[in-house]
Amino acid sequence: MEITIRDVCMTYPNGKKALNHVDMQLESPSLVGLVGPNGAGKSTLMKLLVAGLMKTSGSIAVDGKPLEDNEKALKSRLGYLPQEFGLYEELTVYRFLDYIAALKGLGRNAGRAVEEVLEKTRLEEKRNARIRTLSGGQRQRVGIAQAILGNPDLLILDEPTVGLDPEERVSFRNLFSKSARGKIVILSTHIIEDVQSVCDRLIVMNRGVILFNGKPQELIRNARGHVGIYEASADEVQHLEEKEYRITARLFTANGIACRIVGEALPSFAFPAEPTLEDAYMLLMAKAGEAS
Repeated sequence: MEITIRDVCMTYPNGKKALNHVDMQLESPSLVGLVGPNGAGKSTLMKLLVAGLMKTSGSIAVDGKPLEDNEKALKSRLGYLPQEFGLYEELTVYRFLDYIAALKGLGRNAGRAVEEVLEKTRLEEKRNARIRTLSGGQRQRVGIAQAILGNPDLLILDEPTVGLDPEERVSFRNLFSKSARGKIVILSTHIIEDVQSVCDRLIVMNRGVILFNGKPQELIRNARGHVGIYEASADEVQHLEEKEYRITARLFTANGIACRIVGEALPSFAFPAEPTLEDAYMLLMAKAGEAS
């Protein structure tokens, strides 16, 4: 599968500009991490890709064909988990997934497909439980199950690990990685650790604009020389926050607080440190704030 996005803009009826001349090309196999602050345009972009919204201008093509002319064909190859999704509260988990399988046109393969996703999402014991009785984490797993049902060629997941415990997050990160074999998986998240663990491509958005599009390692390399560690007292930390540095982490030590800082130019009293993806992301967002 190949998705081509050219010069796409999206302005809502209230005048809010959500996307501003967005360009990108996605090809399978690829596991893409889509990150950015609230209001960056991530959800709008995903809604356009699933034909949930109509763009204001520009073009979106799937395998060379305009999306608006092939919406039905796309949806037959799509798995989508929006950040807020509705579930049929009175249905059991199995009946709900069986219903989704019918909507996806799985036919005779529906029963086997439902059993597979129940196992993958660890919902076997809840198969006969009504959805209204499930915990938040279990409901999130049902949402993931319906998205991956039918082994779709395009899988779009908006904050899929919200509400999951650390062990579950690791398990589902591995599942998403396996799902990306021969497919396109777009993972939108605020959890940088999820991106660093599994994504082979990173797209950073802010205010409707793409700030970075490439391999996570490239963004990390860009941050070398801009990350340092400084041990300070509580008063010094407060003073440091007023400067042109951003504190990305704090660790209490016997001598005070070890602060991890990022900045365009590091102070002489900071010891250089190898950047993480979170450091690199914070540096990029700081530069974007200065440029605006």
